[in-house]
This record gives sequence, structure tokens and C-alpha cells, in this order.
Amino acid sequence: MTVLLVIDIGNTNISLGVFDYEADAAAEPGKGDPDLHWRLSTHRELTSDELTVTLRALFSQEGRDVSEVTDVIVSSVVPPLLPIWERVTTKLFSREPQIVGPGMRTGMPVRYENPHEVGADRIVNSVAAFELFGGPVIAVDFGTATTFDCVSAKGEYMGGCIFPGIHISMDALFERTSKLHRIEIARPKQVIGKTTTGALQSGLLYGYAGMVDSMIERIRPELGTKTARVIATGGLAGRIASESKHIEEVVPFLTLEGLRLLFEKNR
Repeated sequence: MTVLLVIDIGNTNISLGVFDYEADAAAEPGKGDPDLHWRLSTHRELTSDELTVTLRALFSQEGRDVSEVTDVIVSSVVPPLLPIWERVTTKLFSREPQIVGPGMRTGMPVRYENPHEVGADRIVNSVAAFELFGGPVIAVDFGTATTFDCVSAKGEYMGGCIFPGIHISMDALFERTSKLHRIEIARPKQVIGKTTTGALQSGLLYGYAGMVDSMIERIRPELGTKTARVIATGGLAGRIASESKHIEEVVPFLTLEGLRLLFEKNR
């Protein structure tokens, strides 16, 4: 039986998922959500020993043991953390992980001027989006940055757009203004805020939804179609999608699913 651990190391969070494969090597794993999943805060100062203890504890609280894991695949946009996680997985699972990066088979031609500049998470999301929805498709990831990744009808990675994430924008606003306070990003009672909290919520939620819709309307003609599918992932995807005209579906575990797909293409 194959038990796959997928690890996505982001600037703000580290997402982990476990996919259980059937004992029959010819059988496909369950599609969609991983069987187990966790989200950790990204701390650059943690040692491999501390992370090893954390992983053991996560498995234990689910009644599982790290010894069950047979394969590991990792993507990272935080270069200093990658060797630490490589040591962790080698120590725990007695095997080196697959690393998403140059040389890995993705099945997706990259039409970037310099393919090495594309973040691993963006390629992973694009592979998953095309596999799940076909092309052309636009994957919008509401992470530390809000990214738009565009895949052609032929399954080519065409590039995309990068926008400051909602939390980054909010933090910058609060750091540079004396009388504004941190808020929960939620739907206000009306667009015209009657309180400072309402005004901030309106600007952040409706402003970002409007930005997403405007970008989609500009991207679609360059993909050669007005009907390119639009899917969203990331922590705030659901809230923004509820106010967007063009986001069709939210896929919470898009990146983890993409890692599973890349593992299958490379094992």
C-alpha cells in the first residue's frame, strides 16, 4: 500500500496532506480531498528536530504512525526551509522526498520567458486546475500573494499575474495609519460603511472581489476565449468567491491535489 505525504511550504503557512492508495498498485487513489490534512504556520527558525516532533504528533493525534508513509513530495517557495524539510523527511521516512523544481516532469509546457522564475506552487496549482477542469483555465490563489495562473486549452502554462495578498495589504494599511485597527474580513451590512470597521470590511472584501473580476475580464481575451474556467483556492477563497462574478468554484486543496498528480507523473 502506498501512503503519500504531500508538503507545500508557503511564506505564511505550510500545508500537509496524506493520500492513501489502495494496496493494488493499479488502483487509483481517492480523488479530491486528501485523507488527512494539516496547516502549520511558517516559522523559519524551527529546527529539523522540532519539525520531526511536530509531524510525529500530528500523525499520532489521528491514530496514525509516520512509519506508514512510503513516499513524500515537497514544493517550496521559501528556499531556506527546503533543506530543513528534506532532513526531516529523510530522518522520519528513511527516504529522500521528491522536490518540485527544474527537471521534474509536469506534463505542462511552461511558456514563461524564464521558466525557473515561476514559483513551484504556481505550477502545482496549474497542473491540478488543468487536470480537474481542462483548459483554458485560470487558477486564483488567495495566499500571501494573490496569484492568477493561466493555462491554455492545450494545457500550456501561459504565465499569470501577482497581486499583494489581502492580509499583506491590511497589515501595510494598519502599520501606516494611526487610527485604523485590525478587523475580521467579513461581509459588511452595506457597501457604504457607516463605521470604520464596516468601511474597512467593504474596501477589503468588495475591493478584492472587484479586482479579481476586472483581472479575469482582461485575462480571458489573451487566452483567446471569454469562457475560460475560473477556480479559486487559498484561505480566503470562499469569502471572495461569494462576491465575485467570475469565480466558478472553490477548491480548498488544489495545491495538495497538484502535488499528488506530480508524484504520479514522476514515480
